[in-house]
Amino acid sequence: MKGKNLKAAVAGILCAAMSLAPVQGIIVSAEDAADDIVYATDFEDGDASAFTKRGDTDTTVLSVNEDNAVSGTKALCASERSKSWNGPSFRLDDKVDPGVAVLVSAKVMGQWYTSVTMSLQYTDSQGVDHYENLANFNGNGWQEANDIKISYSEGQTNVCVYFEGGSDNIYIDDFVVKKAPVYHPESDIPSLKNVYSKYFKIGTAVTTKELAPSSTKELILKHFNSITAGNELKPDALLDKNACLAMAADGDDTNPQISLASASSILDFARKNNIPVRGHVLVWHSQTPDWFFKENYEDDGEWVSKEKMLQRMENYIKNVFAAVKEEYSDVNFYAWDVVNECWLDDGNPRKPGEQGQSGSNNSAWVQIFGDNSFIKPAFEFAKKYAPEGTKLYYNDFNEYMPQKTAAIVKMVEEINSDGHYIDGIGMQSHLDARSGSDAFPSVSVYEKAVKAFTETGLDVQVTELDATVPDTDHFAEQAQYYSDIMDVLVKYADKISSVVFWGTTDDQSWRHTQYPLLFNEDYTAKEAFYSIVDDIEYDEETPPETTTATDETPAVTTTTVSAETETLYGDANLDKKVTISDAVTILQYLANGEKYALGEQAMKNADVDGESGVTGKDAGVIQLVDAGVYDASQLPLKK
Repeated sequence: MKGKNLKAAVAGILCAAMSLAPVQGIIVSAEDAADDIVYATDFEDGDASAFTKRGDTDTTVLSVNEDNAVSGTKALCASERSKSWNGPSFRLDDKVDPGVAVLVSAKVMGQWYTSVTMSLQYTDSQGVDHYENLANFNGNGWQEANDIKISYSEGQTNVCVYFEGGSDNIYIDDFVVKKAPVYHPESDIPSLKNVYSKYFKIGTAVTTKELAPSSTKELILKHFNSITAGNELKPDALLDKNACLAMAADGDDTNPQISLASASSILDFARKNNIPVRGHVLVWHSQTPDWFFKENYEDDGEWVSKEKMLQRMENYIKNVFAAVKEEYSDVNFYAWDVVNECWLDDGNPRKPGEQGQSGSNNSAWVQIFGDNSFIKPAFEFAKKYAPEGTKLYYNDFNEYMPQKTAAIVKMVEEINSDGHYIDGIGMQSHLDARSGSDAFPSVSVYEKAVKAFTETGLDVQVTELDATVPDTDHFAEQAQYYSDIMDVLVKYADKISSVVFWGTTDDQSWRHTQYPLLFNEDYTAKEAFYSIVDDIEYDEETPPETTTATDETPAVTTTTVSAETETLYGDANLDKKVTISDAVTILQYLANGEKYALGEQAMKNADVDGESGVTGKDAGVIQLVDAGVYDASQLPLKK
């Protein structure tokens, strides 16, 4: 490895720069931040004014009473609830800024039996409401949730934490919201996307909530050159039920209406940073509402005919791609999962029926079509409407199970026998390192699937890679397993165009209790990270596809700044504006002037603190401009 130690140098310069004045939004000590209480109450003062019911039709009555309490004698009581969604709501966005992660803790009890959900609600920039379950409280008596991490993005409003479930009384006590510790990715470790630049793209999946903190953006910019929306481009996120119902009321229930609002934060970030995107997913039995398959989109409607469902499928795919072309024509959607998870592990299609609970073997698509005959028309429609250059994939999990492997290979060959509809196969690769020797699948079994898929002549992408372990004592075994899996992928790299890890840090993963990813909650690299970079030769001095900084997040790596232009004080990276990215450019120059050299004009622009020469104080002044303490027109400062 050619990695150089910038961490200590940059940290020292940041401390010097920040000594000028307090900078809004910068927290030096993660320990101090963890003690930063936003709001806390045990209701002993009788005040419940921070909580409201959820809208005009919510019948909930909120009071502080002494019927039940955990600490002291009082707790919040939500009574007279007539609907399961009725309940107490706590507003967040008037107390913390976008991008600031908070930890929410609460003790909750039901009137007879505790079956309560703590959820998050917000309105996106296009006025669409979103809901997400955060924690479930189940059992007899008081139940407790500690340090549930929440953050929201710029443009989101009406951000609330609320409690729902059943219609009996809900009691809440010891409710605490505090700022989460602020961490930043390590700057002195290799960049994954650079290490594997000779082989394939290295991507990550991310959700809107996960992307909100600036540290997550920094991690993505350093390590990844592909983004997959974790949930926000799935059918239940895209389908606009109210608009569909309105169309059906006007006599047309074959033209499903969609909205990209759920994905806007992720797609905007990809656009601003020129990061290619994998679309996921168009046709899937899961996370597709059953009403999508019913007459007039009614929950209790009859199943539609095969002919009508084909019309809906075509119009749905057409509308998704039309919206993408209209709203994000400058985003490189280099790949899209058209159809997902149609085969059971035994190589047979799913069973007909409503999806029901996640993980069900039932498929509403099979309910309508009787079998998997809907797959080919899905690819035909996608090929017809997809943005130019977008490759189309069939994607599945447990793809290494021999009977499923054979079914997928047979399917793609049959569908492509009279044309080229499927461009590639997506291997999800949700793996289990376990204790090492008992890993499932074994590396040899996994390689057999890789070999079988590459022999079809189609492109292969690893789309959702993670590898679980039972506890932190098995990180060494996880590291070895990851290393062996990546060795297999490098071996077949001429047929593999992308490897995507399913998430950024362990705590944000859907498998978070089993530590499946390369980075810890504090963004530090795990043993698994080092195991997949240490034996790869690469040229760190000429990183490919380097992303540029944006107004909201500085890029972690930059190219040499040497272009000449007119003097704009503060514009150290010569992008004709003054942002936090200019401060980072200065810090990188000070840490390693040979690698991050500044040209004559850039040096002139960077010298803004009123003292001769470029130092950490100049970076500090630019941070103050970004925080609104100074205006760029005041630069350079006068002494």
